Amino acid sequence: MKRVLILLHIILCTCIMTQAKNYTVNSPDGKIKVTVTAGKQLSWSIDYNGERIINPSLMQMNIAGQTEQPGVNPKVIKAKTVKVNSEQTAVVPLKQKIIRDQYNQLTLTCKGNYAIVFRVYNNGAAYRFETSLQQPKVIINNETVEQNWTDGCKVYWPREKNQEYITHCEAIFDELNIASLTKEMKGYLPIYLSTPKGTKVVIMESDLLDYPNLFLTGDRNNTLSGEFPPVVLKSALKEDADRDEVLLEKASYIAETEGTRTFPWRVLMINEDDKAVIENNLVYQLASPSVTQDTEWIKPGKISWDWWSTLNVYGVDFKAGVNTDTYKYFIDFASKYGIEYILLDEGWSAGTWNIKEAIPELNIPELVRYGKERNVGLVLWTLWNPLDKDLEGILDIYEKWGIKGIKVDFMQRSDQYMVNFYERVGKAAMDRKLLVDFHGSFKPSGLQKRYPNVMTFEGVLGLEHDKDSRDINPVHDLILPFTRMVAGPMDYTPGAVNNATAEDFYINFVHPISLGTRAHQAALYVVYESSLQMLADSPSNYYKAPEFASFISRIPTTWDDTKAITAKIGEQLVIARKNGKNWYLAGLTDWNARSIEVKLNFLEADKYKMEVFKDGVNADVYASDFKTEEVIVSKGDSINVTMAKGGGWAAILTPIE
Repeated sequence: MKRVLILLHIILCTCIMTQAKNYTVNSPDGKIKVTVTAGKQLSWSIDYNGERIINPSLMQMNIAGQTEQPGVNPKVIKAKTVKVNSEQTAVVPLKQKIIRDQYNQLTLTCKGNYAIVFRVYNNGAAYRFETSLQQPKVIINNETVEQNWTDGCKVYWPREKNQEYITHCEAIFDELNIASLTKEMKGYLPIYLSTPKGTKVVIMESDLLDYPNLFLTGDRNNTLSGEFPPVVLKSALKEDADRDEVLLEKASYIAETEGTRTFPWRVLMINEDDKAVIENNLVYQLASPSVTQDTEWIKPGKISWDWWSTLNVYGVDFKAGVNTDTYKYFIDFASKYGIEYILLDEGWSAGTWNIKEAIPELNIPELVRYGKERNVGLVLWTLWNPLDKDLEGILDIYEKWGIKGIKVDFMQRSDQYMVNFYERVGKAAMDRKLLVDFHGSFKPSGLQKRYPNVMTFEGVLGLEHDKDSRDINPVHDLILPFTRMVAGPMDYTPGAVNNATAEDFYINFVHPISLGTRAHQAALYVVYESSLQMLADSPSNYYKAPEFASFISRIPTTWDDTKAITAKIGEQLVIARKNGKNWYLAGLTDWNARSIEVKLNFLEADKYKMEVFKDGVNADVYASDFKTEEVIVSKGDSINVTMAKGGGWAAILTPIE
């Protein structure tokens, strides 16, 4: 009897294997192999350099009313492969201006009017569903995103308890074994993962349009499973709140959308080491192209911020606060240092819900006029809720005033409606030539490519939290480039003038201090990507630190090229970036002092003037101690990037003609 059962099992397995068909598609360099299996279920597995990264993992969609569900018992009608080797030119480049877009693609067209597309690059793999259903609108009940990782993988997981998917996406990242994750631990993207053999993977999504954000959960094994915020049918503000919501009624489905469309890419950015993570640009490459060619007006740059310093200016003959004189002082500072914008944060308007008029103490037309004379534009803070109620009318007013951009805040949700709100804002602002900074937001997923006036997103535990915690420290600063920043531009808001060691730091909300050295703050302007980069501190503090203010004000916010020199998450990073003919070099370290040898073989000209901003000899005990120097270097020279504990190092390299 036992032999009969074994024979039946073998016959059954043989039948299943016979029914299933495998398709393979490799990366152009052959290092990544994707195997797609179409049997009773649709799945993929991935090998990298002979190492199994992901075991067979399901991909499915559940669409209401459809007999043939995408990924369920797929009947492949046609399998088509193409090879692409082209270039993309970034309108607002953050890593590279000219991006090589080389991949091999497999498209499986299936019965039921859907297809699934796989793209395999040298540094990652992605898939997405495409539908061509007859109904103009369909309801997506759910999507199955499954990732069966091999034993022993570790992840950097956001430490956050988000209820009903209401989250600012601002968390500390903990390094955990993947098998320790539970269903209750909802992780927002991007997620950084390391395999036992040291391969680095970043889990992301791209081209997120008219669809909710993807979250991941564990189940105390090696599997990560996707979850999505449901459609919100009814919500209301909490009692006595102007921005915090309670979700009163939620649908049983995650999206109502077009029947014919492409869905978001599910992306695995696969890298041989941490240096390759820094240089990976797949999220941008996979996103939809710009909706317009009229982009000459889009002006990236830096912005002087009022909130972090609580408008504390001094040595002046007027009372500091939310008033015209104070913001003229900010404009004068910005003009002096060539800073393109100033931000009027929360408090400028007649109310958080009345963002159509300013308080009596502010003369917006006068500030616009004053700024225009000095080549400084104004950006206004807006709460998302009232903006959502009258988007066109409010932005018409700002356009009439001569405002250059908006900072939209406190969205906190990640459902389909909120994703669509981001796009509505991007489009309406584009139509009026306004820049956009999404604060209190989820991560970027390619919208900044589709609407290049969308400059930056928060979705990060940034410098502002130095005002109320010890969480923003050099270790955290060295995790972000490999986690949150991989998704796209990051509004971390660097630039603290007052700095402290771990032993000296104390929380001061009104006069905030940063953990780590002043040179560490300077280096962040090269390391962190944001085409609208903040100068967080008070102009009065910058006036007292003119070498620091002058140095950081000269660092661009867009980059023609990026090269990681050395990198290890949470420990150290040295990076080189190019803008025009100049190169900008920066190093960061954790709470360990380091000296890193850097070979200048990335330079193109023979000789450069190198202006250095680095830790002073006593920066280990007095974090604000710094030293500047100017030296001549040649292509191929070796230099030492020396940093104190919690320190940094930055340099501007200008070619000598």
